[in-house]
Amino acid sequence: MKFGISTFVNDNSIDAVSLARAIEQRGFDSLVIAEHTHIPASRQTPYPGGGELPSKYYRTLDPFVTLAAAAAVTSRIELFTGIALLIERDPIITAKEAASIDLISGGRFVFGVGAGWNIEELRDHGTDPKTRGALLDERIEAIKALWTNEPAQYHGKYVNFDASYSRPKPVRQPHPPIFIGGDSNATVKRVIRHNAGWISNPNPVEALRKRIDQMREGAGHDVPLATFGTPPKPDYWHALDDLGFGRVGLLLPTLSTDESLRLLDKHAAMVDQYRG
Repeated sequence: MKFGISTFVNDNSIDAVSLARAIEQRGFDSLVIAEHTHIPASRQTPYPGGGELPSKYYRTLDPFVTLAAAAAVTSRIELFTGIALLIERDPIITAKEAASIDLISGGRFVFGVGAGWNIEELRDHGTDPKTRGALLDERIEAIKALWTNEPAQYHGKYVNFDASYSRPKPVRQPHPPIFIGGDSNATVKRVIRHNAGWISNPNPVEALRKRIDQMREGAGHDVPLATFGTPPKPDYWHALDDLGFGRVGLLLPTLSTDESLRLLDKHAAMVDQYRG
């Protein structure tokens, strides 16, 4: 089981370059970056975690810019969008950004995507909440076409373009791994449809087991599993390992540089002890 660091990089937290270097130096396997393009002042959509929306959501750096900076100063860790809100993104531009990071990093990019939860935010991008799942499906398919075909074309209800050349192509073949985040029945179907991996929230073990069984039964094979925002609880890590999770992103709150480095040291020591 690989251990990474899952975080929001803010304009008042540890910077992306220092964070990426620190993660790699401490033996972690990945850097996982969240995305929110903006937070509308109208706060009608409830925060899934309950209570007020944490301040970190208001100050996030762009994940692709952040991961490109991280790629330039590291040589080993995976660079993971966790998650990119593809229902708010142009698929042609996103395909180029992702392939560019994969090229710069020598094939270390991992594409985590999701349908989003902040209804006001996605509406500002012209996305209809009722059809965001179908839109996500088409944008995933279109990006895969742009990564793997030359020229590439896609003709769907929501995404439509004729034969086009898109470079660079990703280093990793046939394309970077794709993981889909979410906890719903629709997510299970989407993971199976796209032959993707699954990103879960750090839910109770039995809830995770139920979803994993659904995916394995529907796909007919093991599904790559990741979970992000994971608390520092080794007993829970053992349970995740038993369930077949290959990637675990330990939560790093948005902190100053010194505070972040101290917490990374604690996380690293705990992982070393867990690995024995």
